Amino acid sequence: MKYILIILFFFSFFVSCNKKNSSNANQVTLIQDEKQIVAFIYHRFGDSEYPSTNTSLEDFESHLKYLQEQKLPVLTLSHALESLNKRGGPKRIIVLTIDDGFLSFYENGLPLLKEYQFPATLFINTETVGGNTYMDWAQIREVKEAGIEIGNHTHSHSYFLNIPDDERYIVFQDEIRQSQKLIEENLGITPDVFAYPYGEYDAKMKDIVEKEGFAAAVAQNSGVIGGQYELFALPRFPMSSSYASISDFSEKVNMNSLSAKEVGETLHLIDKGHDSPELKFEISTKNLQFDQMQCFIQGGECVMKKDTTSRNSLVVSIKAEAPLIRRRTLYTITVPDQDGNWYWYSHLWINPSVSE
Repeated sequence: MKYILIILFFFSFFVSCNKKNSSNANQVTLIQDEKQIVAFIYHRFGDSEYPSTNTSLEDFESHLKYLQEQKLPVLTLSHALESLNKRGGPKRIIVLTIDDGFLSFYENGLPLLKEYQFPATLFINTETVGGNTYMDWAQIREVKEAGIEIGNHTHSHSYFLNIPDDERYIVFQDEIRQSQKLIEENLGITPDVFAYPYGEYDAKMKDIVEKEGFAAAVAQNSGVIGGQYELFALPRFPMSSSYASISDFSEKVNMNSLSAKEVGETLHLIDKGHDSPELKFEISTKNLQFDQMQCFIQGGECVMKKDTTSRNSLVVSIKAEAPLIRRRTLYTITVPDQDGNWYWYSHLWINPSVSE
């Protein structure tokens, strides 16, 4: 009996190792499916000169006050991901992320976080540190000492998808390493988390981030982290002035992850001549009200088709009615369950040939 147990132990260990080394290693399935992270992305605070990336101080404080009143746990991204795959603990975790390292965060956003005693994760692009509207290294050190996690956002914050393929990945990897080096030299830390500039990436860029030793990476497609999720393309809800009302914020806080399995090989880049791409995915029909499913496409009308393949699943296809004309376009599906809880799923399409 003793030898049988030993054999079983090594067999289970071998299977576990094989799973970890499979091609889907960065596709994570939670230990407990009901645990979720709702992450938000901010840029500027109280800086009305840049409304598309600004959050008013009134809106930001209303967000923090709501989280405090609801007694929701707010963690850094790294701590939230650690908690996500542990048994027990909170079922819904909030993560506040800030991109780029603008001075307005230091002057306006950080004092409010201190007042409400909430942590956050700040992603900095190191080339601009000390620039006209950016924090300098002394201010970033102060931010770190206030309990804010520092993440890597590359050195130059470039449009990497516009660099030719034969150069892109060398430049991208070099910039990640340069940024890591500067952060370590100036802050004495090596960041564990990464954010893609503009939320743009391709499959090889994801692989590079993973191989460089990061624990996870965030993009800018909306959604909730839960169920099955891509560890190196985590979604975040934008909180710029257009979406930052307390009603919008509270709705996103209580949103749920819709586990959708994309059908076929779906890429994020739009090929020339295919500027109205179709997205197909399969969803479990358990407890969901598909007659109330909604489809949204930025800047256009959405055409949606549903095909019941079995009693337990539904294949949904969505497509823009007209060609996509934006550089980045989100396809989004929302659907309620029988108890009135809403679920969200988004897919980001990128057309590098379109200028910002």
